[in-house]
Parts: sequence; C-alpha cells; structure tokens
Amino acid sequence: MAMLMRTDPFRELDRISQQFFGQNGTSTRPAAMPMDAFRSGDDYVVKFDLPGVSADSIDLDVERNVLTVKAERSADYGDGDEVQVAERPRGTFSRQLFLGDTLDADKVQASYDAGVLTLRIPVAEQAKPRKIAITGGDERKEINA
Repeated sequence: MAMLMRTDPFRELDRISQQFFGQNGTSTRPAAMPMDAFRSGDDYVVKFDLPGVSADSIDLDVERNVLTVKAERSADYGDGDEVQVAERPRGTFSRQLFLGDTLDADKVQASYDAGVLTLRIPVAEQAKPRKIAITGGDERKEINA
C-alpha cells in the first residue's frame, strides 16, 4: 500500500464521550475529520468532510512525508444568544497521513468545494511501472518492470 494512515485509538472513545456528555467546543483533543482515500490513475485522492469550515481556516502542511490537515469551525452564535441545542462539532479538526515513498509529497494539490477538501497526491515517477526492452538473438521483446 502506497499510503499509510495514522490511526487514533482514542477517536471512538471521544465520539462516545461527546455523545453522552456533549461537546463544549473547548475540547483539547481534535475532533474527527471523516475522509475517503482512493487511487485514481496516477494519483491518490483524499477527500475530507469539513462542512461549515471556512477555506481560510484550513491549514495544510507536509513535513518528512507526514501530511497534516488542520481546520477550525467556530460557533456561529454570539455570547448573548440562548443556545437550545449544540450538536454540530466545532473547534479544531486535525488529521495526519503518512505518505509512502511511492507518493510525490512535493506535488500535492488541494481544492475546497461544498465543504469537501480534496487532495490529489501524484505517484512518484520512480514508482510507476515502465516497460524495459529486452534484446537478444533475432527478436526484440518488451516486458513490464
């Protein structure tokens, strides 16, 4: 597998805790950021659900093959408002992906539309399959390497 994802053993515990005790927006643990990841041709595509997050609050960083996505969603009601229900997660969202050596971390492309952050990470040239010509005798053949 060309891309490894960091697992967070506490994410499920956080989700259950928030269900029973509520989330006040001041949690020190980052909220979950659901994602899909798949290969499409010569790219890996990763999509993160970030509904209600401003594109200005999204921070994307790559360091030593670790890609970090951070985003923040603030409450959209004021201090004087009387909140009846506050179920939508807010605060800081964070996710890290460990990119394998077969991916080109220097050429990550990002776009944000309709609450979905899409990253396209190309497969490194040296990791792509290529044909190697074999010569010998009277015939010339090509095989996949």
